[in-house]
Amino acid sequence: MYTLDPGLSAPCEMLVRTFVKRDTLIFQMMTHGSEYTQRNRTDRPIRSLTAIDLFCGSGAVTSGLKEAGFRVLAAVDVDDVACQTYRMNHPEVKLLHGDIADLDPAVLKKCVMGELDLLAICAPCQPFSTQNRKRFGSDERAQLLLMTIPIIETLLPRAIFVENVPGLGKTEVLPNFKSALQRLGYTPNDPVVINAVDLGVPQRRKRTIMFACRDGSVAPVDFAKLSRGKSTSVRDWISDLPPPPIGRPPSCVDPLHIARKHAPITLERLKHVPKNGGRRSDIPEALQLKCHRGLDRGEFPDTYGRLAWDEPAPTITTGCTDLTRGRFAHPEEDRAITAREAACLQTFNRDYRFAGNLQQIATQIGNAVPPLMMKALADPIATALGAAREPMHTE
Repeated sequence: MYTLDPGLSAPCEMLVRTFVKRDTLIFQMMTHGSEYTQRNRTDRPIRSLTAIDLFCGSGAVTSGLKEAGFRVLAAVDVDDVACQTYRMNHPEVKLLHGDIADLDPAVLKKCVMGELDLLAICAPCQPFSTQNRKRFGSDERAQLLLMTIPIIETLLPRAIFVENVPGLGKTEVLPNFKSALQRLGYTPNDPVVINAVDLGVPQRRKRTIMFACRDGSVAPVDFAKLSRGKSTSVRDWISDLPPPPIGRPPSCVDPLHIARKHAPITLERLKHVPKNGGRRSDIPEALQLKCHRGLDRGEFPDTYGRLAWDEPAPTITTGCTDLTRGRFAHPEEDRAITAREAACLQTFNRDYRFAGNLQQIATQIGNAVPPLMMKALADPIATALGAAREPMHTE
């Protein structure tokens, strides 16, 4: 039950009520989860499923795992600011801040009492992204997935979950990783490409998913047969947010929900982009960026484009608050979306806190696995793992 301070000003009270309304919706969507997370079908308590989150970033995967009933024992990441964010939102988890290449797997082993159920591996996607000009061969991060093999060999989790961009499947990294898993006694499934929009996320975001299990009693998980959730739109997730202040916000306002102070020429361009899904091509030639003049309508079509209210957003990237980096203009207002709006479209809870400046925050948001997507993928994993466990007998 929420109570409002009677001394709140009208704008602040509206903002608080907005957040309460949206958080209630997110809670209802994310708590319809696995029947095995707390009790089995005989209603006898079972041991909590445990997980470790490698390359945890700001904690989105941990959020999804927790919503699916997992107890996250430890997490690892090298990014300073992302680790600050993680600690703010998941203080109960043992966070190891450092390069995974330098990590002694025995340190993680000490975090596990008994058997680890799930190891989640969501390595940085940039080495396999089509937007990365270096890609595979010259990007050292491409080997990060393979660097987890010593950790797997030490922990021997019952199951392994891998998420990355579809480009991962076009490299030798994934086949080499699968071969290493098989040598350790795991049975990996064939990678499958999942679109987050099919799992209730208001965003088109394709990701390659792979699952491997060591215990023959664990049922395989076929992510390709996941039931498609109800489609949601930009309107469903951000339309009730109030217009944000420009620049530095008042103390009572969410510090992430502030609008960039755009240059006059930028505002003039936006006035020419039709509301609700308009494109850059409607901007007069004289107002176009020099690099866009003379281009066909199909070249860089999303730059300066507006989101459409009743459609999913495009992939939220690290440039999600920058009009020049994609279709990130508000459907109606002449501005880029705020960091909070971007976080909502990534399905972070509205009370999720982020460390860093606004660019660092946008980077964390864009790099994240949508928590609602992770929860939808973790539910069948929890069911498979939970069904295979022996229930605790209580007197």
